Parts: sequence; structure tokens; C-alpha cells
Amino acid sequence: MTRRSYLALVLLAGLAFAGGPARGDGVTADLSSHLIAITSGFTGASVVLFGATEGGGDIITVVRGPERDVTVWRKGKVAGIWVNAESVTFANVPSFYTLAASRPIEEIVAPGPAALYRIGTDNLKLQPKSLATPEEAARFGKALVAEQKRDGLFASDPGKIAFLGGRLFRATVSFPANVPTGTYIVEVFLLRDRDVVSGQTTPLVVSKVGLDATVSDFATRQAAAYGAIAVVTAMVAGWLASLPFRGV
Repeated sequence: MTRRSYLALVLLAGLAFAGGPARGDGVTADLSSHLIAITSGFTGASVVLFGATEGGGDIITVVRGPERDVTVWRKGKVAGIWVNAESVTFANVPSFYTLAASRPIEEIVAPGPAALYRIGTDNLKLQPKSLATPEEAARFGKALVAEQKRDGLFASDPGKIAFLGGRLFRATVSFPANVPTGTYIVEVFLLRDRDVVSGQTTPLVVSKVGLDATVSDFATRQAAAYGAIAVVTAMVAGWLASLPFRGV
């Protein structure tokens, strides 16, 4: 454990007894940082989630990225050419989803509470926005989750929450280089007898900073001008690259 994580746990232990703004009913938790700054050369980041419980119990944490609409395509052959043949659009899909638990998920939470609190990718309740049969929705929804896992945006396996001394707990939440920007929600659930007895939510912001943020903001606000500049830049770069060969 790093010195920073240790000091954070000591501080939180004090909050657990004294009360504080991060206190929930039966569980208190916070993050080592509430901002992930994306700069040029960003290769991923991680934050430490730490907390304390009142009494016994297990802990599950869920991190959700900003929700968005996602379209899943299925390729098919048309006149011998592979093209996008079918699609289903799902509404309010989290752009990032990961979870961690103090023990195997199936041992500490029953199917009912897991479905209610959307614990696990099987309980995300993906709702088709476009017309689709239940069979199509299930098939395309499974493909969506598989694709997000391949991209590292959905967790393939739960992370581990470690207890220290019976009441203090900590976990490391990792974010890949392609993590989407926006406001994330970190949920902490306290469970007893396979049911959720307490919970707490904490925000986390993933944001571009510096020159990358300026360029991204300009591209969003002035899309036409950004496109024109990109085209001119590409043309100038191509012209400059051809200069050494003009006399050949």
C-alpha cells in the first residue's frame, strides 16, 4: 500500500467515527482523486477507492460512464460484398462499466438485488431504441457487451476489494487509454445476507486538459471550420511531402 493510500484510509477511519459529508448509512467511501485528466500521451490511469463499514458485510463497487445511444451492426453479404446488413440501436448504454467485490458476486448478492441495482453486465437492462424483436434485442445486446469488453470499456471480470482489519476496505479502479470523457458515477453497496442494506454514490470526472481540450472544444463548437482546417492542413502536408521528388 502506498503512503497516500494509507493516509487516506486513516482519515476515512476517523470519518467513520466522527461523521462527514461522504458518510452513508452503514458505509463511508471516497476516491483518491475525483478527476482523471487526459493529456497528450495519455495511456490510462487508476484511482483508489477506499472506505469503511459499520459492522460486518460485503462490499460491491460499480463504476458507470456517461450514458449514450449505441448502434450495433451485423454484417451480411449483398451481391457478394460484405456490408452492414442489420442494426439495433440501444438507448442509455453506459460508455464505461466496471465493478469490484470483496467476494465472488454470486456469493454475496441475490439475483433480485443484482438486477435492481444493475450489478453486472447481465443486468444492464439494455433497451432497444429501434424496432427489434426480443430475440434480436438479446442477440445484439450480447454482441454490444462483447464488443465493449474487447475495447476494454466493460470489465470482463470483477476486480478485488480488499478488507484491512475487518472494517476498512480499498480497491483500485483502472481506466484504459480510450476511456470516454464525462462525469462518471461510482456506486458503493454494502451487502448482508445477499441483499443491499446501504449504498453511496460518488462522482468522478474524466476530462481532457491543456491543448487537447482546446482542440476538442474547437472541433465540437466549430465543426465546419475545424473540418476545413483539417482538409487544408492535409493538402499542405501532401504538397510539402512531394517537394523532394519534383526534380526526379
